[in-house]
Amino acid sequence: MKGDPKAKTREEYLASLTPARRADIDRLDVLIREMAPKLNPGYSSGFLGYGPYHYKYVSGREGDSFRIAIASQVQYISLYVTCDLDGDYLAEKYGPRLPKANIGKCCVRFKRLSDLDEAVLRDLLQEAALSVA
Repeated sequence: MKGDPKAKTREEYLASLTPARRADIDRLDVLIREMAPKLNPGYSSGFLGYGPYHYKYVSGREGDSFRIAIASQVQYISLYVTCDLDGDYLAEKYGPRLPKANIGKCCVRFKRLSDLDEAVLRDLLQEAALSVA
């Protein structure tokens, strides 16, 4: 189930999820807070986020985002890791170690949290937290 992007708070967003999806997202939230404790949690437009930051492109376009974020999509959960290390995207780097996930440059998409190796996920989150320290 997709989370309600119109929710105004983290609590409203989480309440909009099915129990099974909420359990996965709650567990992922705990892992992120444990592995990246210095990244302040937040919420914006259907995303649970950690480590808010402001960006500005050379073109002049700018906005606000999170270093790590979670979104409940219709078919999967998306874990966004907008951190890199020496120019390499961390999500892509960990892709081979997460064979049941669909990997994008900054995104790890999966159906159930149990499809992922938690030790690998912990490594990814810890490295993401260190890359913004």
